[in-house]
Amino acid sequence: MSTTILVIGLMVFFAHFLSLQFKKTNIPDVLVLMLVGIAIGPLLGIVTPADFGKIGSLIATIALVVILFESGTSLNLDVLGKSLATTGMLSVACFVLTTLIVTLLGMYALDLALLPAVLLGVTLGGTSSAVVIPMVNALRLSEKASTVLVLESALTDVLCIVGVFALLQIYQQGGVEPGKLIGSVLASLIFAAVIGLLGGIGWLLVLGKVRDFPNTISSTLAYVFIVYGLTEMLGFSGAIAALTLGISLTNFEKFGLQRIQQLDRKLEPLNEIDLIFYREAGFLLKTYFFVYLGISIHFGEPMLAVVALVMVILVFAMRLLLTRFVFLQASYTLRDAAITSMMAPKGLAAAVLAALPLQYGVAGGEAIRDTTYMVVLISITLTALLVMAYPSRHVRHVYSRILNKPLPEKN
Repeated sequence: MSTTILVIGLMVFFAHFLSLQFKKTNIPDVLVLMLVGIAIGPLLGIVTPADFGKIGSLIATIALVVILFESGTSLNLDVLGKSLATTGMLSVACFVLTTLIVTLLGMYALDLALLPAVLLGVTLGGTSSAVVIPMVNALRLSEKASTVLVLESALTDVLCIVGVFALLQIYQQGGVEPGKLIGSVLASLIFAAVIGLLGGIGWLLVLGKVRDFPNTISSTLAYVFIVYGLTEMLGFSGAIAALTLGISLTNFEKFGLQRIQQLDRKLEPLNEIDLIFYREAGFLLKTYFFVYLGISIHFGEPMLAVVALVMVILVFAMRLLLTRFVFLQASYTLRDAAITSMMAPKGLAAAVLAALPLQYGVAGGEAIRDTTYMVVLISITLTALLVMAYPSRHVRHVYSRILNKPLPEKN
């Protein structure tokens, strides 16, 4: 027990050191933390996911909720409105094309039947909020590009989750109505956003009174967990609700609430101490999340690793070309477009969904799980390597030509 407590304490200082090194060397801390998890988990066998029981997946979910909420507090509603069209185009196109690429490789390289191959494709169709958001914050992209990437990661998580469960329903019942599927996706997004918005307004009305009680700096995070849990219980996206709740708490003036005289004196906005606390909580949870993710990775057959590598390369190449057409506006700089093209890592949602086909008895479920774990590892590694390589002028020149963006004279 004493050794475990010692390691937990050292891990926090190690994570701070990695964050500092990220700024100096562009080596992402998330990659190093995941490699630490792989070392003490699959490679050395010191710990296993079973050692954490239900606590491991719980910490991972809490980390995702806090990261999304904290990111929402930093989004500007004006920028959000201007970015929605770009976000929708990038999210849907990248999700569909990624699913298609992975499905075809699943069928012809892994000999999966159509349904299992599509399951694999949908599982890997999105980008990971827990990976993208910390990296975007550390890389300090423009506000518009950051907003696009944050929203994309949240939206595609919903598409992956709804898509996988719809396919599993097809497997069990023999079919699903397209209208109901589209309706469930829209309901998950729209109703979750409304719940998050109303929840944020409600919290602003009572936050002033809550602060009269002692030791309430963490009360807002507790409230976020309540909103997330209730939204999930209602069958909607808790992740979108958490993100929207964060947006509403720092953009309430845009809703015109302060114009209502009865509400003007009751609204209590978040202060700088609150925001610092949320960032610190997100940092701590992110640290343990990526170590746990590394511990949870399964290494399958060598052939699966080769197929996973090909999948990742093709998906990143597709995303690079897609970014060229989506980020045509001059307001998106070369760096914005280049970093966006690199942000296709897979993470927690894919790792969790990958285990479901095996649990449901789908043929090829083990191949789906092991391939997904390899794609998670390889995609995060490739994202990290590309981010590290980008400062090189030769690399920037290549991106400039592919993305059709001018190369800055000074950088």
